Amino acid sequence: MSVAYLDNSATTRVCRAAADKAYAVMTEVYGNPSSLHTMGFRAEQEMTVARAAVGKLIGAPPERLFFTSGGTEANNLAILGWAEAHTHGGRHIVTTAVEHSSVSAACDKLEKQGYTVTRLIPAADGTIAAEQIVEACRPDTGLVAVMLVNNETGARFPLEKAVAGIRRRSPQAHIHGDAVQAAGKIPVQAQRWGVDSLAASAHKIHGPKGCGVLYLRKEARVSPRNLGGKQESGLRCGTEAVPLIAAFGAAAERVPPFPQQLARYDALRQRLIDGLRDCEGVVFHLPAGGVPYIIHLSAIGLRSETVLHFLAQREVYVSSGSACSKGAKSPVLTAMGLPAAQIDSALRVSLSQDNTEDDIDRFVETLREAMSVIARR
Repeated sequence: MSVAYLDNSATTRVCRAAADKAYAVMTEVYGNPSSLHTMGFRAEQEMTVARAAVGKLIGAPPERLFFTSGGTEANNLAILGWAEAHTHGGRHIVTTAVEHSSVSAACDKLEKQGYTVTRLIPAADGTIAAEQIVEACRPDTGLVAVMLVNNETGARFPLEKAVAGIRRRSPQAHIHGDAVQAAGKIPVQAQRWGVDSLAASAHKIHGPKGCGVLYLRKEARVSPRNLGGKQESGLRCGTEAVPLIAAFGAAAERVPPFPQQLARYDALRQRLIDGLRDCEGVVFHLPAGGVPYIIHLSAIGLRSETVLHFLAQREVYVSSGSACSKGAKSPVLTAMGLPAAQIDSALRVSLSQDNTEDDIDRFVETLREAMSVIARR
């Protein structure tokens, strides 16, 4: 039986182009990019090509990209690095109550150090408006950290529409966008939007795990989180993971045009909704204006963990929420004010370029079977 993998917001299968590139660099272009000989120069060239491809993907100049070990490190570097570089700046932070843990934990850490943190609560459908972000800002706001796409519900947070208002109310604010669930699936224009920093990750777009990127606007300042050599302009010291970086670039080059992607995701999402429309106990949570590649629903009366095991035994893979939560009750759904019965039975279906109508049909059929079989136990 073929695998129906529908947990792409957790991670994606590495595409052949990225895997081949990583192998080639590991076995043929394995020099240290800081070395002065030919092999080192060739490794540096691989990074230059990848930097250009990733820059094009997120709308950022290549020279303002800094490779990291992933989205978590990129978010931490932006937030904690900002705090260290602005010890005498504004002590107020604006974020949301539904951020990825790499952002929320960093803000929690700063709060314990005396910062004031405003956490925006989403509407009942999971959305947060640009006006909410702007109105939360104050003259002493030093940092605004907001994700572009919520990793559990697919809600689209329009940070780019808030930038001008933030600048008016909080001229000194550093504006950071977590684009981990957005880059490669919707248009991202970091430089044009005017954000100070933006994070993305390779393994969400069919690249390898262990590689991310931080865009940093030329005028923005953050302090490095680790010290050592001068790699990545001294902002992220340590010998670069050239095979992973090169593979990130290869995956970025493979991303299909966004209109083509979104049309496909729209069709697959609608097929899923139609397939479960008459299924008693299924409740969809579809935020207004949300992205079509994350579909959130609840199978009322069944615990998420039980359903996940049932599906996995039949080679159908989804999740109950963020992979980083390790099964804990979702702070995102709690902040949305969903009833306990819906939170305890929540499922997240997340799509990638590889998914097909057969994958959707397998999920629909197997979930229906689960609701019938488990309910009788």
